[in-house]
Amino acid sequence: MSEHIVLTSHPRGRKAGGFLDLHWGAASAAERGPVVASLTNPAMRNAIGTHSGAYAVYRALAVASGALQRDHRPDLTNTAPAESIGPHPQWADPTKIVSLDPWGHLVSSAFGEAIAAGVDVRPTIAVTKAHINMPELLGAIAAGRLEPDGEILSANGDVRVTKAAIDPVWYLPGLAARFGIKESTLRRSLFEQTGGMFPELVTRSDLKVFLPPIGGMTLYFFGDVAKLGRPETRVACRLHDECNGSDVFGSDICTCRPYLAHGIEVCIEMAQQGGVGLVVYNRKEGRALGEVTKFLVYNARKRQAGGDRAETYFERTECVAGVQDMRFQELMPDVFHWLGITRIDRWASMSNMKHGALTAQGIEVVERVPIPDALIPADARVEMDAKKAAGYFSQYTPDAAELALAKGRGLQE
Repeated sequence: MSEHIVLTSHPRGRKAGGFLDLHWGAASAAERGPVVASLTNPAMRNAIGTHSGAYAVYRALAVASGALQRDHRPDLTNTAPAESIGPHPQWADPTKIVSLDPWGHLVSSAFGEAIAAGVDVRPTIAVTKAHINMPELLGAIAAGRLEPDGEILSANGDVRVTKAAIDPVWYLPGLAARFGIKESTLRRSLFEQTGGMFPELVTRSDLKVFLPPIGGMTLYFFGDVAKLGRPETRVACRLHDECNGSDVFGSDICTCRPYLAHGIEVCIEMAQQGGVGLVVYNRKEGRALGEVTKFLVYNARKRQAGGDRAETYFERTECVAGVQDMRFQELMPDVFHWLGITRIDRWASMSNMKHGALTAQGIEVVERVPIPDALIPADARVEMDAKKAAGYFSQYTPDAAELALAKGRGLQE
């Protein structure tokens, strides 16, 4: 067994104290300490797993093939965030953020002393600037719904944005508390259901942070990011869970791309009015069931007696996957806490589960914006009819009993 594996599986080789102690939810970066999950010096690791989420396997292949040196350390020169984000008061509350590292974009500055001392601290968040363009935006301009201003929206449909990429970082005690389970139960299930991939989950109770090998999220900001966290700032948001078939290739069996485009319209309008628009794009394909399961469900729905029907929409998913949804919106509010957002003025979503998860974390939703009927593809009517019939969208905030019922039925976008 290599020294790398020995040192990450057993609590030896690293003494408590100094840079490597983690105090999740501390008021400052210095008090909190850096998350260290790199493999260049296993004795310095204070987290389970490794960087890059699902892409860590590709890094392993690159090392195995000789394309990458195993001890490579990234040169972070000129990689600092293109816009400043935080710190916000929510960062100092260990119950508010449990699924990402709020200091993850500031490692070069916040943990410069540790890096200078030889600690391999790596960013888990990056912030840059770009332009985006979707054909639907030109359609919105032509229809008069959007008006180019030359600053946020150009006449050719280009939209000026700031964007952030976030890899997941799980604080296990906080994650367990969020779901109302024991930390030991969470650790054992994660260990067993990944085929024992991360033995430290059960052998290293002293390590409280886990970098899971899953997809992260991308944020698109419209308007001045610096305004976030101020009580007077109006915010519009579309929270979108990945749907490759619709988002990229325009498949018309669901409303995902049309609702994404509509949400971007809402965000552009808010930015032009002096507020901030935000699109949160989560890598949770097929309700986090995966694309293979998603396509199997499509076949099951279309081949059943009587064809694709609204009344069996959720049933067919559960028959194949055993559950209707695994996105766990309970973790979703963390990104809003990271941004200092306490109120969303225009929420481009029809999901009661997303709405309920937000309000449960103390984030106010002023207006819920449904997708216009004219944007719903004909083949997606079954989806919409099934969701509406099951109580998917309403203008009121459901109570606890209704949320529990909705969760059982999988009523999430």
